[in-house]
Amino acid sequence: MSHIITMTTADRSRVVSYLQGELDATQERMLHDHIRKDARADQLGLERQGIDLGLTVPEALDHLLAGHADADGAHVGNAYYKALQHIIDWCGSDPIDVGVYSKPSTFFGRMGDELRRLGVPAGLLPLDFLFAGPPDEIPFHVPAPVDGYPAIGRLPLARAEPLADAYTAVLDRMDSAFSHEAQRLIDKMRVEHDEWRSALRHGHTADTLFFSIQG
Repeated sequence: MSHIITMTTADRSRVVSYLQGELDATQERMLHDHIRKDARADQLGLERQGIDLGLTVPEALDHLLAGHADADGAHVGNAYYKALQHIIDWCGSDPIDVGVYSKPSTFFGRMGDELRRLGVPAGLLPLDFLFAGPPDEIPFHVPAPVDGYPAIGRLPLARAEPLADAYTAVLDRMDSAFSHEAQRLIDKMRVEHDEWRSALRHGHTADTLFFSIQG
């Protein structure tokens, strides 16, 4: 199965605020007009495939909005992650494609081993941000999917340039099996850094790159 990785920029506190109780008028409108509709459409897609997660995506969304994620079942983590991803999507910028991979955890794990060997520090290694999970500020535990997908990742935008610099410093010594993907990440992180700095000058508050791994 192929897994699609996309990324979007968002204000992390804005995402978390959906799970903390009172919503402002803009959030209520976004919830009604977009997030709930996408959750229902996601659920219909699962039902057409005969997939039962033990909790529907709209139910999972209601749980998150009410401040808990404590349903029982082997696959409820999938529903919670899907619901949370819809909140992130509507808090963030338009998604940008990162790539399509058959086994992203395996590939980026090996790439991370290579980067670590060359001296790139923890926190900037691919698995550290691609599979970082929901924001730490969420005040309750959100169970992860048992098979690892869908996955949610995140990287502070302030670390985009340090990541690009760290990868650039070792690129000419990397195994060629990973150098192409490293260069793609370097290019994307430099663009994201430049756009973030420009956005800050115009009063925007996005502070996090969120990654979605579907499939």
